[in-house]
Formats: sequence, C-alpha cells, structure tokens
Amino acid sequence: MNPTRVIGYTRVSTDRQAEQGCSLEAQEEKIREYAKVYDLEVVEVITDAGASAKTLDRLGLQRALAMLKRGEADALVVTKLDRLTRRVVNLGELVEKYFVSGRWALMSVGEQIDTRSAGGRLVLNVLVSVAQWEREAIGERTSTALLVDQSSGFLGVGSPKQT
Repeated sequence: MNPTRVIGYTRVSTDRQAEQGCSLEAQEEKIREYAKVYDLEVVEVITDAGASAKTLDRLGLQRALAMLKRGEADALVVTKLDRLTRRVVNLGELVEKYFVSGRWALMSVGEQIDTRSAGGRLVLNVLVSVAQWEREAIGERTSTALLVDQSSGFLGVGSPKQT
C-alpha cells in the first residue's frame, strides 16, 4: 500500500516571527515527524510567513488547496488548526469544500485529527461545533453586558451618563 501523499502547511502571523523562523522551522519539523510515524509522504511544505489567519486568502494556503484539487496530494497536514484558520466560519468552509467528502483529508498534529477516519471527522466536527458555540456565547454575554450598561446609564470609558 502506498503512503498517503501530504502537503504540510505552516504559518506565522507576524513578520517578526517569520524573520526569526524558529516557529516555522518547529512547525515543519513536527509535520515531518508526524509523517514518519504515520507513514505519510510529504510532497511539499508550504509556508505563509507573516500572514494572518483571519482570512483564507493567503498565497500559500491557496497554493496548497490547488495542489489538492490537481491530485498532487491526498491530504493537508498542519501542526494545529489555528495555523490553518482562527475563524470558525472559515474552518467550516474548508471542511465543506475540501474535507467532508473524503476526497482529501485534513490532519492536525496537535489535535490528533485525521479525517481519513470516521472518528477523525467526528472530532473535527465536535471542535468546530464547540468553537462556534464559544463564539456565540461570547456574543450573547457581550450583548447582555451592553444592555445592562445602557439601562444603568453607563456610556463606557469609565464614566456614567451625563444629564
């Protein structure tokens, strides 16, 4: 049986992190170690240095996804899901578009996710659901706090409403 061909994806968000490189090097090393343990063939490691995870519009990520579409690899491997994205909606978009059908796999070293199995897909979906719940709960608490502040006459910045 041939090993699964994977693309490693690394990212740091600040130029300073990118220039120092240790974080990128550590991510690549973890991906390569993971690949050895699980008999994965690393086709390439693609890096987005100094790129925010707030958007999926990153050159390296788009290149990696295009490689999957062209059949150059079977899976995308990250050290942690936050290297891929920090937005629940973007993770959901990636899962729906690339990883839900089983055509390509998503693997995360840190969270021990491997969507080649039903268990891996379950864990990913639970994490996405928890993250979505957390985001909504924060929004509800913020809305409640704002309503309480408004009803008590608090305008923010530490001062009560002037009359």
